Amino acid sequence: MISYLRGRVLTTTAETVILDVNGVGYEIYCSGSAFRKMSAGGVVEIFTYLQVKEDGMTLFGFDTLRERELFLKLISVSGVGPKMGITVLATLSADELVEAVACADVKRLSAVKGLGKKTAEKIVLELHGKISAAEIMSVSGENAVKSQEPAAGKLTEQEEEAVSALIGLGFTRSESLQAVKKAREAGARTVEDVIMKALQGGI
Repeated sequence: MISYLRGRVLTTTAETVILDVNGVGYEIYCSGSAFRKMSAGGVVEIFTYLQVKEDGMTLFGFDTLRERELFLKLISVSGVGPKMGITVLATLSADELVEAVACADVKRLSAVKGLGKKTAEKIVLELHGKISAAEIMSVSGENAVKSQEPAAGKLTEQEEEAVSALIGLGFTRSESLQAVKKAREAGARTVEDVIMKALQGGI
C-alpha cells in the first residue's frame, strides 16, 4: 500500500498530477485542497490511497490524513467508488463535507457533479454515525462564529443558484461563495451576472 509520497510536480491536468519521486512518475487523482498545492516544479508531500483492481491500479491524493480518512469513510458507502469520493473532495472541503453530513444537507452534496440525490441521502445516512462528535462540534463552532455575521452576508436564492453553478464548473463551495460575494459587491444581481462577474474576477 502506498500511503504517502514526496516528490516534484512534473505536470498537472484537469484531474490529475504527475509526481516525480526519485525518477518514478506517479499519476495521482487529487482532492481540491491537495491540487491547490501543486505547481510545476514544486516539491510537495501528499497522503495517498491506492486502489487495486484487476485492470490496473489508481492513486488518489490528499492534503492531510484527516482528508484521507474522510475519503475512506466516503467510499465505504454503497454506490460511492474512489472516483466519486475524490470528486466529492474536489468539490467540497473536508469541513464542508463534515458540515453537510452533520446537517443532512442533501442539496449541497447533490451539487457535486455526478452525485445523485439518492446517493447523497445514502452518504448522509451512513456517515452520520461514522464522523466523530468532536469533528462535528469543531465545524459547528466555526459556523457559530460565522452565524454572527450581519444578515446582509446571507445568500439570496439567485446567489445560491450561482454558487451551485460554479460548483458544477469544478470549484469548491468555499471558492464559489467567495467569488459570489465579490460579484455581489461589484453590483451583480441576476444569476448570469453573478456567474460572469465571479469568473471575470478570478476564483
